[in-house]
Amino acid sequence: MKNKLLALMLSIATIAVVFTGCKSDTATENTQATNEASASSTSDAQFPITIKHAFGETVIESKPERIVTLSWANQDAILALGQIPVGVSAANYGLMTDNKLHPWTDDAFKSLGVDSPNVFNDETGWDYEAIASCEPDIIVASYSGFTEEEYNLLSEIAPVVPYIETAWKTDWRQQTIVNATAIGMKSEGEALVEQTDKLISEKLKEYPELEGKSAGYFWISQDDMSTFYAYLPNDPRASYLNDLGLATPESILSLAQSTEDFSVTISRENCDQLNDVDIMVVYGNQGLLDALQADPLMSQIPAVKNGAVVLIDEESALAAATTPSILSIPYAIDDYLEVLSEAAKNK
Repeated sequence: MKNKLLALMLSIATIAVVFTGCKSDTATENTQATNEASASSTSDAQFPITIKHAFGETVIESKPERIVTLSWANQDAILALGQIPVGVSAANYGLMTDNKLHPWTDDAFKSLGVDSPNVFNDETGWDYEAIASCEPDIIVASYSGFTEEEYNLLSEIAPVVPYIETAWKTDWRQQTIVNATAIGMKSEGEALVEQTDKLISEKLKEYPELEGKSAGYFWISQDDMSTFYAYLPNDPRASYLNDLGLATPESILSLAQSTEDFSVTISRENCDQLNDVDIMVVYGNQGLLDALQADPLMSQIPAVKNGAVVLIDEESALAAATTPSILSIPYAIDDYLEVLSEAAKNK
């Protein structure tokens, strides 16, 4: 996410949930099943493959052997398909391993026999030299925020698959299928999505208290609450709440009509618009909780007043996993549903 992290981050009274994150029991089983399926499957893809996207189209002449992935979580789909990227972007938010990766990504590399993957430090800009040195056959980044200039420069190295329509609006399903298509494994990618949808459906049966509830995902600065941000349904964080059985509040849907961005700015003076938000999910810790409780306006939001707030600690696994990927979902779904359930009980 490079220096656009801030843009991406934009993409109580009784109980608030502060999450630090741990591995779901289903993650290992899912990874093993995925590896077995990938190892035994035979793609029927016919090359060349043409992928249309925001900057035109990319033609992939033959099955890529040397795959580079850039930006947020794009490597996860490749790894889930049993393929080993020759270079990936470093994680830059949430819980990270010594390899500068999210734990589910590191686990997937290790399951494929790679203990020290090639990780680019591209937080302040793409390292074109390091990317080129990998001699990639393809650069995959369907969830990203490339400029056209960056796309053109990367295309001089190898064929590039960027976001299909709009920056930072690719959900985990589309990310998985587009990235799989780029390497000639579309049907396998679709199977992974189907498998993960089934997992989500099974997990939701354990949390009936979420049924009929609405939820919004927010970014609020403890230091300046004069304006704050609500993620819109076209953002992966908000759409994942929908996947978990939670409706997008009408107040947020109405705000979404005024912008094509993945988030909308709300003035503190207008926070009464959020009277229909049953559950608030917010990046933050106890300090933010205290500030919300003390503020005469923000404390009147029903979700805040009732304690139906999930605080996502910025150094936790969920800080990254709430912007989901095909690997992070099985890793952290149990923990996310647990904290959402606790908040729902206070609605």
